[in-house]
Amino acid sequence: MTANVEHLRTLAAVVDGGTFEVAAASLHITPSAVSQRIKALEQQSGRVLVRRSRPVEPTEAGTVLLRLARQLTLLEAEATAALADDASAASTPVPLVVNADSLATWVLPALARLDGIAFELVVDDQEHTLDRLRDGTAMAAIGSDPEPVQGCVAHPLGSMVYRATASPAFVARWCPEGWTPHAAAAAPMLVFDRKDALQDRYLDAFAPGARPPRHFIPASTQFVDAAVLGLGWGMLPDLQADALVAEGRLVVLDDARVAEVPLYWHQWSLRSTALATVAAAIAEQAARTLRPPAGRMPGAAAGRRPGVPADGTPGAAAGRPTASPAPGRARPRSGQRSPE
Repeated sequence: MTANVEHLRTLAAVVDGGTFEVAAASLHITPSAVSQRIKALEQQSGRVLVRRSRPVEPTEAGTVLLRLARQLTLLEAEATAALADDASAASTPVPLVVNADSLATWVLPALARLDGIAFELVVDDQEHTLDRLRDGTAMAAIGSDPEPVQGCVAHPLGSMVYRATASPAFVARWCPEGWTPHAAAAAPMLVFDRKDALQDRYLDAFAPGARPPRHFIPASTQFVDAAVLGLGWGMLPDLQADALVAEGRLVVLDDARVAEVPLYWHQWSLRSTALATVAAAIAEQAARTLRPPAGRMPGAAAGRRPGVPADGTPGAAAGRPTASPAPGRARPRSGQRSPE
């Protein structure tokens, strides 16, 4: 089919705005005109493209055309900038989906080096970021799934390393005799949100069946703050915890069970200058900051999934208690990587 560009732009406005009325205001046309354009696009495609709910949601067929609409908008903006007499031409924001820990540690320095590109950053769990690519609301994403979405490409970036961590005061209160499965079953646990499975995966290996009280802290920086304040223990990335461990404000509870979360860059299969520039900056920063992908580091394990012990010790998945640091004393970390 040969879709009308204005109709595609209207489809994107309806999905972004959530209602036909909001889309009409953004396009400076009437709601009736919006409805007519959507109906014309549906007749041309032979499919229902949006669910008339509040907010309006694209159907499976609608997401295909929504992605096309966004690709055309990006390419149109790049062409406009290339033809402009100066560098002040307005750019279309590039929607990127990023997991919260990456955004809080290493992604922003990569984006800060780029000029002339605007961003619309959306935060989601690393195991769910690709949903935004599938529904056409993002052009690129950082996620933990190595398999690319249809119409996209994927490249490995490296891994973030997570360890069970808490404050010295927490250790003194909840596990003064050491971090054991029994202590883990009772001690309060920090969880980012209901999509966050890192802590539960750790417990499945260390203390099977344990379901301790949990606090939901849906912000990466405040998650670390909660651990420092002794609200609970959590799986913290080395990139955030290293300095706090060195200062004695945090303690590594278990250095034997280290979780690696492999990250991948996903983007549309589109020849776009903006996307290529962003991808290069992300890859460069990842190489400086993350643990190298499997195959680039001697002894690296291939295909490791989030929450799987990275040390390879025979007892790591058997729930066998390990020695814990004394209250208020940090255990030295192995294989840690910090931002440069």
